Amino acid sequence: MQLGRKCLCAMGAVLLAAPAACLAANCTTQAALNPLDRDALAIAGGRVAASVVQQNFDVLHSLLLPAEEQNWENIRGAVEDGAALFRGGHAQIHNLYLLDSTMERTTADTEFFCSNQSGSLTVTITLRALPPGRYAVVLADAAGAPMAGQMAFILVWDGGPGGGWKLGGVSVRQGTFSGHDGVWYWTRARELAQMNLPWAAWFSYDAARYLLLPVDFLSSPNLERLQTEQSQIKNSPPAAFPYMVPDGARTWKIDSVQLDPTLRLPDLGVTYESTGVSDPAAQRTEAVAVLSAFLKMQPALRQNFHGLWAYAMSKGKRTPVMELPMAQIP
Repeated sequence: MQLGRKCLCAMGAVLLAAPAACLAANCTTQAALNPLDRDALAIAGGRVAASVVQQNFDVLHSLLLPAEEQNWENIRGAVEDGAALFRGGHAQIHNLYLLDSTMERTTADTEFFCSNQSGSLTVTITLRALPPGRYAVVLADAAGAPMAGQMAFILVWDGGPGGGWKLGGVSVRQGTFSGHDGVWYWTRARELAQMNLPWAAWFSYDAARYLLLPVDFLSSPNLERLQTEQSQIKNSPPAAFPYMVPDGARTWKIDSVQLDPTLRLPDLGVTYESTGVSDPAAQRTEAVAVLSAFLKMQPALRQNFHGLWAYAMSKGKRTPVMELPMAQIP
């Protein structure tokens, strides 16, 4: 199942944040792997990572799990779209997780708890509709790339003829916005929260979360701490919607605002109720009015984000209208 051009395509599975756990599943972290498994996964993961960075689709295709052949064009598209993220860098693996659900009887929602040897740190990997089998999650990046491209792969053990570790899914994501990484945005979010700028703080936490990992199905104590800090912000955006924004004699209704990395920049997407205009020029005029009125209500966003996307809602349909840098919004 394709989950978007830059999202993970993996064995038809849908990846969620917190489905019900399956008990007959276990995870082995990189440090605890036996040498044979560690070497085999490092070799397979390294070949995938290098192929992504080098845009070597012949090698990447040769590593594909046969059952995923139908998803090849989606995987290729995701990797191709991410080429700019890896330019100027070289592939390096920084984490391996071996997942075993062979004791499961049927396809099921599965939660893997990956603890270090002392048990002091646990990473949770959550997959839905996962068939019984052996899997691995490989996290890698492009060291030295200006956009700090990150990669995550799902490898699947194929016990058939010519088998071994095969590629089941790929996810790519940038590691920086305009030169700032997830830690920078986390620090900035804390500063903005202390300054009582809840909207700017909230979306800075969102930016930090997005940049810290290339996938959304993995949770760690650090990310849980980030989530806790974000949830403690008073007067945060989630409590505000629908958000009514006065604009002279008219009031605009904003349904949602969210981080929007479409252009690989720290933008926010603003979804609003349109008056129903269909002429492109009139749509742009309306969008500028909405974005301008919104920033007058939340001026701190100007200094902390690159720009705004306008998404018009009309008759149940959401239409992207434009993206404008903050300096071009009156």
